[in-house]
Amino acid sequence: MAKVGIVMGSDSDLPVMAKAAEVLEELGVSYEMTIISAHREPDVFFEYAKSAEERGFKVIIAGAGMAAHLPGMCAAIFPMPVIGVPMHTSSLGGRDSLYSIVQMPSGIPVATVAINGGTNAGILAAKILATSDPELLGKLKAYSADLKGQVEDKDAKLKREGYRAYLDGRKKD
Repeated sequence: MAKVGIVMGSDSDLPVMAKAAEVLEELGVSYEMTIISAHREPDVFFEYAKSAEERGFKVIIAGAGMAAHLPGMCAAIFPMPVIGVPMHTSSLGGRDSLYSIVQMPSGIPVATVAINGGTNAGILAAKILATSDPELLGKLKAYSADLKGQVEDKDAKLKREGYRAYLDGRKKD
């Protein structure tokens, strides 16, 4: 049974939402990914959000652009945490999506990550689940240690090669 629902309003959101799926896979967290338009198929959306708890979801990650109602409507129906991922838009650069998701009325919170922040949405979902899963908490600690190691390696390379050679090397990579 999937612990995380990943839902998006359009397949154009898939590249961003795939990043959430990738990090959940890396951490061994089960998920289910779905495309549902809250505006074009409200009956399908309502059934999705209404049945999510019964289907075993503990967290929903909802990505949406422009009017971005999907995360807030999930939060209005689903009783557990919802993480909103605002999508970058061509007209307003994603600020429209961000404001639509983060400015929820009192009593209907949506945790919101950065515009196109699929990776952080996946990590946040895992952190929420890790509050009651010691094995997952261990995986998250190892993930953080790996990130730290990556930064330390980059710093060592900078010190070893100098900034000019480092930048020239990155252009070739």
